[in-house]
Amino acid sequence: MKPRDFFYELLRTPSPTGFETKIQRVVKKYVSSFADKVESDLHGNLIVSLNPNHKRKVMLAGHCDQIGLMVRHISKEGFIYFSALGGIDGGVLPGSSVVIHSEKGLVNGVIGRKPIHLQKSEERQKMSLEIDKYWIDIGAKDEKDALKKVEIGDPITFSLNVLQLSNDLICAPGVDDKSGVFVAMEALRLCAKAKLNVGLFAVSTVQEEVGLRGAKTAAYGIDPEVGIAIDVTFSSDNPGAEDTKSSPCKLGGGPAISKGPNTNPVVHDLLVKTAKKFKIPYQSAPSAKLLGNDANAIQVSRRGVAAASIGIPNRYMHTQVEVCSFKDLELSAKLLAEFVKSISAKTDFTPI
Repeated sequence: MKPRDFFYELLRTPSPTGFETKIQRVVKKYVSSFADKVESDLHGNLIVSLNPNHKRKVMLAGHCDQIGLMVRHISKEGFIYFSALGGIDGGVLPGSSVVIHSEKGLVNGVIGRKPIHLQKSEERQKMSLEIDKYWIDIGAKDEKDALKKVEIGDPITFSLNVLQLSNDLICAPGVDDKSGVFVAMEALRLCAKAKLNVGLFAVSTVQEEVGLRGAKTAAYGIDPEVGIAIDVTFSSDNPGAEDTKSSPCKLGGGPAISKGPNTNPVVHDLLVKTAKKFKIPYQSAPSAKLLGNDANAIQVSRRGVAAASIGIPNRYMHTQVEVCSFKDLELSAKLLAEFVKSISAKTDFTPI
């Protein structure tokens, strides 16, 4: 399977947070041909490694879970009410097509809302963002008919369609953060035939969207010296990015390298040095706050980890139409692979 085909398969595979088993199987199948070791832990993380017995360890983490919904109630009329799995934007839900991933099979549905013709003036002026105001219509005749197809607790995703836009841009739900999983595994693939001075661990982490939980347990188990999270970051090259004082970040501009209290300065400098050496375009991603991704959890594991984050520019985050550039994914994987290859026995990540 070609790398791009692998990325598309990731995007088309459901992985609502807490329900990541299917996508981990896809990752495991893909990496088995070039990894030295593939294992999972009790939490559900998939840990892929090269040179796993080396004393020094580098961890690359991309979370495979995506935001989603969960069935919480079925009305007598057969309509389905739901709860959020992760940070759902209620504003994008009405009119969405969704898939309920039931043990009985895939069930298509649409999220309904009162037609504009029937709305009162105050309803038209202010759209409710409360998801308990919405429902899913699967075409059931009544509650009994609906229960033949779905159960309380079934996970739900947006319809997992992939659209190819102009200039090699890719649009799909779950770009956050299946792009990070792809980059971590692609970086490991690019290192597979190299003589490394470290053990390399690429981890497809779980439950990032509900508290960075998978990265926390994976980092504790691996005990890496260096840990780099690969996640999406907000792009500024669209009308929705109105804050002109924020750092510029463009699709196709290359990976965004973190800088700030959640980033080890030695790792940052080596990433930048590597990018310049191999003429890999990159962008700066300064943050005065702790990052809201797996690097946050990895940095404070055990005695501490030399952490950093690589950001994949993303438009329309946490919607069903997230957009990224495949070029940025390839550049990010190359940067991380060359970074890992550059680590020598003398490389010291201690800041002082």
